[in-house]
Amino acid sequence: MDFSRITGFDSPLFSTLQQILDSADKSASAATRTYVRDAKAMAATPADVKEYPNSYAFIIDMPGLKSGDIKVQVEDDNVLVISGERRRREEKEGAKYVRMERRVGKFMRKFVLPLNANTDKISAVCRDGVLTVTVEKLPPPEPKRPKTVEVKVGREN
Repeated sequence: MDFSRITGFDSPLFSTLQQILDSADKSASAATRTYVRDAKAMAATPADVKEYPNSYAFIIDMPGLKSGDIKVQVEDDNVLVISGERRRREEKEGAKYVRMERRVGKFMRKFVLPLNANTDKISAVCRDGVLTVTVEKLPPPEPKRPKTVEVKVGREN
């Protein structure tokens, strides 16, 4: 909003107020831009999740990435986080992009793990540009057996 244009005053007080409001708008929009960027990073990283009898598999395409570019973590004891960054390769001098469609930048996916996921037994393998994170399942709890209480013979009074 330009106060000097609206009010017709062109004073240092109004221009200072204008600068304060402009800087407040920029800092608020920086936080919004960060949130939107992170949301896009999550949305642009498709994944398949499979359940097997003894494990869960999280499968994500990671073409052109090295294992050092990918991070697999567990947060809060039950959230699997797969993140990293895809960088654009340096081009030869004189080359310019005519079209740029391949995604670069940070990526991230979060998955809330089921209660029977064993977070101590997680493995990750990247083969042919496909990352597979395997989370073993905990063994099923043993069924509770009825407790037998011995009945003792008491004396009569």
